[in-house]
Amino acid sequence: MERDGDGGARAARRDAAVRAAVEQGLLGPAAPLAGLLDVVGIRESAAALRAAFDAVVAPGTPVLHAFAVKAAPLVPVVRLLAGEGLGAEVASPGELALARAAGVPPQRTVLDSPAKTPQELREALALGIAVNVDGPQELDRIDGLMGSAGSAGHRSPLGIRVNPQVGGGSIEALSTATATSKFGVALRDDGAREWVVRAFLDRPWLTRLHTHTGSQGVPLSLMAEGVAAAYALAEEINERAGRRQVDTLDIGGGLPVNFASDATAPTYAAYARRLRAAVPGLFDGRYGLVTEFGRSLLAKHGTVVARVEYAKSAGGRPVAVTHAGVQVATRTVYAPEAWPLRIAAYDAGGRPKGGPDVVQDVAGPACFAGDLLAAGRALPLLEQGDYAAALDTGAYYFAHHYAYNSLARPGVYGFAPDGEGGVAFAVVREPQPVEAIVAEAGGAHADALALGLAPRAARPSRGRRPGR
Repeated sequence: MERDGDGGARAARRDAAVRAAVEQGLLGPAAPLAGLLDVVGIRESAAALRAAFDAVVAPGTPVLHAFAVKAAPLVPVVRLLAGEGLGAEVASPGELALARAAGVPPQRTVLDSPAKTPQELREALALGIAVNVDGPQELDRIDGLMGSAGSAGHRSPLGIRVNPQVGGGSIEALSTATATSKFGVALRDDGAREWVVRAFLDRPWLTRLHTHTGSQGVPLSLMAEGVAAAYALAEEINERAGRRQVDTLDIGGGLPVNFASDATAPTYAAYARRLRAAVPGLFDGRYGLVTEFGRSLLAKHGTVVARVEYAKSAGGRPVAVTHAGVQVATRTVYAPEAWPLRIAAYDAGGRPKGGPDVVQDVAGPACFAGDLLAAGRALPLLEQGDYAAALDTGAYYFAHHYAYNSLARPGVYGFAPDGEGGVAFAVVREPQPVEAIVAEAGGAHADALALGLAPRAARPSRGRRPGR
């Protein structure tokens, strides 16, 4: 498996950022939890993605790399990636609003979702956003909207998402191309392939096919097989139509991330070469391409850093009680075998901690026994006032808060060299104040149940005097 050589530089930037965050007060007794984003690393990932596909497509091929906003729904992150030449893939009204707030133009936005409402579809058509239809009932809805005044003259590229049913990876919940996946048209079901072909032949305005086979735990070979299935279907549609009706393939994203070390593996370059070998016709210039990578762009460039509030022992095993647990690492806490995280130990000054490794638990602040970032992990002994850093958490971690125990969302800060040998930080998201937690919990409606639904006072019946 090809690996890149940037792991050491990335680790050095991370170590410098943790120390600087402590020294500058972004971490400390009053700020015991923060998310740190490596801006240099994010830019490098975006550049690597563009270069990987530029190396395999024919000159002049239109390629849109649409960042999967779900991986890091933070406006400054989406804006940063837009500045690096990426668009946005959105799957909800909220994600679309984030992309628009980040300045991503409609023509560089793709809407995917298995449950689009009529209003979402109307908005997408009015704006000219690309839409991938998820099934027959949604296509019926699109048919109706195409004739409405609000959708007349739409500029939206429209396509159908297909599930090639090539199988799943090691994490069943993230496998989108299984026989029973909820996404897209199940291509191997009886009559489904012919339905897709007929849908295109009857609608000249359908010009795209979409598939997404990859995600964490899915091997590159299976991802390539899914793309090959979509390409073969596009070729069949165009042959039967007698014209190049399908002009773009959206091949999704889902490149796996290596959570075992600082190395990036697999690389975008390795995946692009695998695709070119498996589906050479996809890259000869006849088809435009759309990709939808998310986790692989951000994961290696984010770190959750938590202060050790207390150090104790239980059953002879040391336990470091920190401020990072299920609220920021939900998948790891509830499915630790599928989502293990590396933990790095830092001392109270934010410097990498030395000393012999000691088997210990790294626990979170939530009130249930399984709230553990790591169990039985060998690390330099974490003590009160030290910091535990959960690595590779730039995607699907601190930006996806789980409000167990009404724990506050941490602040998120981007970092980069300041040009003078130090580290500069920028606020990506402010730490959540407790007042915001109260507001989200209905604080403005405190009396709604106690008084708002109180029984009405008994009233005399109309036309009768009291007492009769």
